[in-house]
Amino acid sequence: MAKILLKNVNTLVTMVPGEKPLHNVDLLISGKKIEAIGPNLQIPEGARVRTIDGTNRVVYPGLVNTHHHLYQTLTRNLPKVQNAKLFDWLVGLYEVWRELTPEAVEVSTQVGLGELLLSGCTTTTDHFYVFPQSAPEEFLDVEIDTARRMGVRFHPTRGSMSRGKSCGGLPPDDVVQSPEAILKDCDRLIAKYHDPKPFAMCRIVLAPCSPFSVTTELMKETAAYARTKGVFLHTHLCETKDEESFTMQVLGKRPLAYMEECGWVGPDVWYAHGIYFNDDEIKRLAETGTGVAHCPGSNLRLGSGICKVPQLLREGVRVGLAVDGSASNDSSSMTREMQLALNVHRVGTGVDQMPPQDVLKIATTGGASILGQPEIGQLKPGMAADIAMYRLDRVEYAGAMHDPASAILFCGAGARADYTIVNGKVLVAKGKLVGLDEEALFARANEVAAKMVENAERKTGVSYR
Repeated sequence: MAKILLKNVNTLVTMVPGEKPLHNVDLLISGKKIEAIGPNLQIPEGARVRTIDGTNRVVYPGLVNTHHHLYQTLTRNLPKVQNAKLFDWLVGLYEVWRELTPEAVEVSTQVGLGELLLSGCTTTTDHFYVFPQSAPEEFLDVEIDTARRMGVRFHPTRGSMSRGKSCGGLPPDDVVQSPEAILKDCDRLIAKYHDPKPFAMCRIVLAPCSPFSVTTELMKETAAYARTKGVFLHTHLCETKDEESFTMQVLGKRPLAYMEECGWVGPDVWYAHGIYFNDDEIKRLAETGTGVAHCPGSNLRLGSGICKVPQLLREGVRVGLAVDGSASNDSSSMTREMQLALNVHRVGTGVDQMPPQDVLKIATTGGASILGQPEIGQLKPGMAADIAMYRLDRVEYAGAMHDPASAILFCGAGARADYTIVNGKVLVAKGKLVGLDEEALFARANEVAAKMVENAERKTGVSYR
């Protein structure tokens, strides 16, 4: 069995509870798992070993991204919606997202996953919920197949919208689907791709988009159906005050009460954003084991607010970190997101309320808990060989070696990984994607993005640029 040896790692952050960072140690990978950690590890004679120099490097468990919209990498930085709040932002962008094609899904997935890998992310979700009537039936399959070829550990969430404009929702009617079509495709995807076993590389999650784009009946049916299949549930919740007003006026309840009525709480459920939970609701999240994906970059970019992450953690709520969609964050970098999470909670909450250790926790073990994969998020023998390594011998870290474990959080501007290893395979080496030409991908993605925007402008008569 092929082995990989990370030799003489300056600082190794295991994220094992109670364990401090290790210094000047080796880490040995055998196949898909970590075999050993310690100083001067001895390799059996004759073994096939690839050695990677860990000098002046810091190593973490592979980062875990708990919420994303990969297709949005093609619609970031559009002037028309640069200053829009969430609802206006959505209404404007739906016109472009109606133009999604299989090629657009493939290239946007390559861009988003490539950017995640380059930031040290090894496991990611994706919330895919735009299914134009012109799209083929096996639309989400394009994304799943692309992720499989790229080698990431993937939790695609089969999103859905069933409440279009004609029924009081935000999305155009030609990107919503009937409940029957949605649940039929969920069944197909679970049968084809879902792997419940430990160390799984693909698990399907069911994810109606939000309370304002999905009917109550579909919310309830999805929850009941997911539990018969043993798959997790995910949706947006408490992202904006507008959403809260909608649920109060249309549904007669606050968002969390409505979701609980629909069967949407429990350890198999997590919400994206969770900004506007009140104190009692935070306690209820902890009691039910319901998780929250924290998306600081998107929340800042759209002016939505700041999630009460320090309070959530104190109350025992499971929290993961997420980059969210690239049209609201304009980035898929997990290290940039970690820096934002470190700093945003120091305003108002208190400078001591978000230590770097908590940021690392939500970016690794927190995400692993939310996704139900305890074999990722920590570095110790027997765990998955999912690893992120960063070079510290760069000018942006000069003078920062007093605490190498926290350097990429406090210094630089969203570190690029030196090596990213997933399931025992090197996917980023010396800061470059393995087997994927970044310049060619850049050109192809911009060509596809331009075509989508041009089509939307022609049909709407509105300039997006």
